[in-house]
Amino acid sequence: MELDTYLEKISFKDSKAFDELYNLININVYSFALSILKNHNDALDITQETFISIYHNAYKYQSQGKPLAWILTITKNLAYMKIRSSKKEIDIENIEFKTNDSYDKILINYLLENLNDLERQIIVLHSLNGFKFHEIANILDLKLSTTLSKYHRAIKKLKELMKEEQ
Repeated sequence: MELDTYLEKISFKDSKAFDELYNLININVYSFALSILKNHNDALDITQETFISIYHNAYKYQSQGKPLAWILTITKNLAYMKIRSSKKEIDIENIEFKTNDSYDKILINYLLENLNDLERQIIVLHSLNGFKFHEIANILDLKLSTTLSKYHRAIKKLKELMKEEQ
């Protein structure tokens, strides 16, 4: 079943469709929230708030073939609202990851520690969630050229870091 279909069923308060949607994309939502907030507990909170918002607002979704972009836009808006409301320093130490794969943990640590916020968000959206660059540009309200240059700069940083570690 496609995400559009889940959202349509959720608009009629179908709890089974909601559970299935959650199981399909909760990691995508969590990883994107984590890339913005850099705090495990805050990312979990925003993931939960995102799904609550989906449940209550699915009827507003108008299919354009990009349901995950709509969902991650909700995540982004909620995460930025949390940052604005808390006005605190974000601690990226002692983060618990939703993966048991050591390689994933190392990669995520590199992203969190060595990239700026925008670079990290672009990498997470593209590499972990499979978004195309023009979709990322729309989600983050950037020009496509800016998105591409920030992505390539981030990849270059990561390659240099990996060379230093060898």
